[in-house]
This record gives sequence, C-alpha cells and structure tokens, in this order.
Amino acid sequence: MNTTASMQASVEVAHEVTDEVVDALAHLLPQLSKSAPALTKDAVAAIIETSATTLFLARDENNTIIGSLTLVTFLIPSGKRAIIEDVVVDESRRGYGTGAALVTAALNAAQQQGIRSVDLTSRPNREAANRLYVRMGFEQRTTNVYRYSMAN
Repeated sequence: MNTTASMQASVEVAHEVTDEVVDALAHLLPQLSKSAPALTKDAVAAIIETSATTLFLARDENNTIIGSLTLVTFLIPSGKRAIIEDVVVDESRRGYGTGAALVTAALNAAQQQGIRSVDLTSRPNREAANRLYVRMGFEQRTTNVYRYSMAN
C-alpha cells in the first residue's frame, strides 16, 4: 500500500474493492456531482482494475475514508499525459489539507510514470478547490473545453 502522510490524513492507492470503499464512494460522490450515478461494487472494481486509472483514498486519524481522487493516465502521440478527476473530500473534513495530500500523491505517481503533464478541471464555483490547485502549481490554461453528451 502506497501511503503519503498529511496533517490529519493519509493517502493510499485502492488495490481491492471492499464494502468500505464502495460505501465511502457512495457517500463522497454525491458531494461532488448530484448527477453521478451510484457506483456498484462491479463499477468500483472496473475502476481499480483498469490500468489507466488509479484510485487514491484519503483516510483520517480513525482510518475512515474521507476523500478520493482518480488519476487517469494515457499515452498519445505527443507523449504520456494524465488527468486528475473526481477529487472530493468529505464536506465535514475540508480545509485540513486532505485535498492537497490527494493531489500530491497523484502528482508523485504521475511523475514516477514519466508523465509529461497533468491536467484537471474544476468548476469556477468550487472556489476553495480552485485556490488549492493554483497554490499547488497548476496554471489555468487558455483553451476551450467541449463536451459532447451521448445521453438523449
């Protein structure tokens, strides 16, 4: 188990699907997105077992999962890249360095894999998260992000 210490949280890579992990994600994900579907045990297993994704979990001093982040890595003609997705810390535990610990663990993993750059997106209304990313060295890009929705 890879562990990175924070003020009050430790970060680990999820290597197996347990009821605890599924339940924690069921609690955390709605705090990030009201439209995200509930994750089943099979869905969490698919995330953990996919070589392109690394699921990081933050635990508090009582070993309770209080946050998560997914690092997506991929190879394209211009090099190895990564995207940080679905960063969420339980609303009762925000402001204690857990988000920074999760991002640091993901950046360290990306660096170890020889990733050229790591991108992330964050809605403007997530002011604290945006301040964190800037503090951690992320720079806002001048680009357009487009989405094509497959839903009818």
